[in-house]
Amino acid sequence: MIRPFVPGDMPALLALWLDSTTRAHPFIRAGYWLESLPLVRDDYLPLARSWVAERDGVITGFISVMMEQFVGAVFVALRYHRQGIGQALMTRVKQRYPVLTLEVYQLNRAACHFYYRQDFREIGKAFNAETGHMLLTLQWRAG
Repeated sequence: MIRPFVPGDMPALLALWLDSTTRAHPFIRAGYWLESLPLVRDDYLPLARSWVAERDGVITGFISVMMEQFVGAVFVALRYHRQGIGQALMTRVKQRYPVLTLEVYQLNRAACHFYYRQDFREIGKAFNAETGHMLLTLQWRAG
C-alpha cells in the first residue's frame, strides 16, 4: 500500500533514509550522512510532499517531492529491494507531476540504472565539492 506521509512516520523514515543512503553511497564517509540527518528531518522532509510504501504495518520505502518537481528522496528498505516498491512509488509521483527532476551520484550505479529504467534522462552534471563526487541531474517528462 502506498499512502501519504503522516508526521508519525518521521522516525521510521529517518531511520530508513540513514541506513539506505549510507549503503547506497559507500564512496562517501558515513559521518557525512549522519551530519545531514538534522537537515533532512528539520528542513527537507517537512517541506516535501512524501508518500510511504507500507506492508503489514511496516514502512518499506518512501518518496519525497520538493517544489512540485524535485524528487529529493526515493528509498526502499534493503530487505524489500527488487519487489517493485521503488517503481510503485515512482509511478505514484509520475501520476501527479508532469515533470520530475532529481540528482543522483554518478557512482551510485544501481540508482542510476533504476532511474534510467523509469525513463529519466541526464540533463546535467556537476561536481559536489562537499563530497568530492559527481552528481548527475536527471529529468523525466510525461508523455
